[in-house]
Amino acid sequence: MEFFAYHGFYPVEQKVGCRYTVDLTMRLKTDALESDRLSDTLNYEEVYRAVREEMEKPSKLIEHVAKRILERLRGDFPIIEGMTLQLYKHNPPLGGQVGKVSVRLTD
Repeated sequence: MEFFAYHGFYPVEQKVGCRYTVDLTMRLKTDALESDRLSDTLNYEEVYRAVREEMEKPSKLIEHVAKRILERLRGDFPIIEGMTLQLYKHNPPLGGQVGKVSVRLTD
């Protein structure tokens, strides 16, 4: 998932924003493997909406954003048994050429 958001420790980051990528892997308890019914599994459109809403809330640290996303998904979707989330910040202002930095959390 890709977003443009306003996270960052420095005030300039909070004003100009930058591009972020969220990679999410989930382990589900689902009957959809056999039933082929959306009602038996996770609606990924709803997951995207929840992640987008959390990305829209500015934070100073991407670690905080990632934790908030995991907590939101765990609370909203009990079908999720476990998750790994990696949040990438593209072109961070580190004083040199850096393509991206990331944080990975596993729940």
